Amino acid sequence: MSDRYLGTPLAAEPDPTLTGSVPEHLPDRLAICLWDFSWITRAGAGEPFADLDRAMTETVDRGYNAIRICAAPILVAGTLGLDALARDLEVEGLGSAPTGGYYGQRTRWYDAPGGYRIDVRARLFELVETAKRHGVAVILSSWEYQQTPAFAADPAWFRAIDEVPLDERDRVLGDAFDRLLTDLEAEGLGDAIAFTELHNEVDFSILPPIERGGEAVLGWLRSRHRGQLVTASYGKPPHLAMHRLSEALDVAQFHVYSYGVLDALQRRIDIRSEGTEGFPNADLRALLRDDAPTFAEYGSPTEWKLQATVVTDQMIYGYDWIDPAKWDGWLAEHVEPYREVMRREVESRVIAVAEWARWREVPAAVGEGWVGYTPRDGRFEETGFGLELAEHGIRTALANGVWGVVTCSNAAPHHPMWSDIDWQRRMTGLVTGAGR
Repeated sequence: MSDRYLGTPLAAEPDPTLTGSVPEHLPDRLAICLWDFSWITRAGAGEPFADLDRAMTETVDRGYNAIRICAAPILVAGTLGLDALARDLEVEGLGSAPTGGYYGQRTRWYDAPGGYRIDVRARLFELVETAKRHGVAVILSSWEYQQTPAFAADPAWFRAIDEVPLDERDRVLGDAFDRLLTDLEAEGLGDAIAFTELHNEVDFSILPPIERGGEAVLGWLRSRHRGQLVTASYGKPPHLAMHRLSEALDVAQFHVYSYGVLDALQRRIDIRSEGTEGFPNADLRALLRDDAPTFAEYGSPTEWKLQATVVTDQMIYGYDWIDPAKWDGWLAEHVEPYREVMRREVESRVIAVAEWARWREVPAAVGEGWVGYTPRDGRFEETGFGLELAEHGIRTALANGVWGVVTCSNAAPHHPMWSDIDWQRRMTGLVTGAGR
């Protein structure tokens, strides 16, 4: 035995107790299903959200007890003159493509053919009522300054929010959520809300830093709705400098993605840029379907739709025309040097989020994760190492007292992964069985 003093490790054993208290009427743990804005944009005849009760039943059957949605607050409860549009919104998707079909047809989250009209406000209240009846908590958020208006046929929604000066956008969102929560509470639906996010991924949306007025809006909204948790979500919290995060957050709702090998491929084929000379490059062309049109032949969605979303014309073209087998094959061939790094990155980020939340004494949630943005028909994240990484993230979150955990961002009614029922049930069982 050595008697040398080797030091005392700073990190303690993981603490599975909740990082912060939650209202008693809410579930002990949230197994989160990411419905996002697709409950609006994929609600046509025969689509996953055409029948909300059926979609909710399927969600519960897979073990979920929470859903996270874009509540479109500015559209349904704002004061920008959009009331008529909220009650009769024509969903178009990204529009018809000149080579047939529609833009986004094989792009994850954007594969919305449209062609129907919807009363978004009435349907939102139906969704919350349906969730409450099924024992499902609803996380309210907004993707309006990130993408949701791009799916409308009428640019009025996007034009209205785009005209709001940057430093007033948090206030406009807060006002809208105040009106929406007031109306939901009047209908007896307030207790169905798990928490409210001022906006999704405030660091990746067309919004000012939350410290520039957003903190005051959160405080005001909290004072108006006692008992409701209010926060904002971050797409990539500053894991190496968590002290920079706002202290105004009632819930530490952060997203944990580890792109790793996926990022290597994306950089190689330059798929997330715009205006690249000579696009697509040879590496991307080698991964395309045999029937892919040229970039020029395919064209792009109308300009205002691209302005209203975070995706680019190069992304739409690439994801629409990637051969998923070639895509998955490249990732599988090159994953080995990234495997352990991706596991460690997910683990360290989850722990950083949980420890910050415990320090702030607020509940933590991982509302999105784990690999990243892939073509709709790609299966890298839904099989093999992708599932291993997801389970590692979930187990790490639970071991460190995280309240709410998504099984995978791709596990929802509008993604092919929805068919993997057994895996989802196993993961949601881990979450809901963790207790307080």
